[in-house]
Amino acid sequence: MIRAIAFDFDGVLVESVDVKTRAYAHLFKEYGQDVVSKVVGYHMKNGGISRFVKLRTIYEKILKKPLSEKKFELLSEQFSNIVVDAVVAAPWVEGAQEFLQKNKNRYLYFIVSGTPQEELELIVQRRQMEQYFCAVLGSPKNKVDLFREVLPRLNLTPEETVFVGDAETDWNAAKAIGLAFLWRCVSGEVRLLNGYAGPKMTTLSSLEENLKILKKQIIL
Repeated sequence: MIRAIAFDFDGVLVESVDVKTRAYAHLFKEYGQDVVSKVVGYHMKNGGISRFVKLRTIYEKILKKPLSEKKFELLSEQFSNIVVDAVVAAPWVEGAQEFLQKNKNRYLYFIVSGTPQEELELIVQRRQMEQYFCAVLGSPKNKVDLFREVLPRLNLTPEETVFVGDAETDWNAAKAIGLAFLWRCVSGEVRLLNGYAGPKMTTLSSLEENLKILKKQIIL
């Protein structure tokens, strides 16, 4: 029986992926368009990974420069200042709010995101979304560790939980924990999730329908 649904945040509940992409481009624009293209490409290929990891990797692999803790903290603060208001103002993913409202007495909902914890809590609060979620979980811990902590806390098993995500990181976390997974795949995307054979939801308007299919598969 499915008792709970975990959601990634950016690109699953809120149309905010482009906000983060523009923020990375802005942070590194002083290095020129070639670097910006590489940074944006890296970011897009690694959706769901914390910016704490991404910023360090960008310096190590793309800029090939040392990153001091002072500079790291400054970049993190600048990134947050750029994105928070924009994410608060971003539209819901189509069907997401309607699903949450309609089914709030049927399932436990919680968020597992790569966004820093304090920032995520602030955004959820400012968007008045906290009414829906029994837990809001963000980085610096990775999603596998977050699931390992929250499932026992909520008295849930992996078999009772579905994870709705939009990135390879989400799919990998679901496999590591043993969660059923549903992929929000933006219309027109051609990328694949390695080994994923489930439905591709272009919006969350079809989430309820796909949950019914999962339930039948679990019964069988």
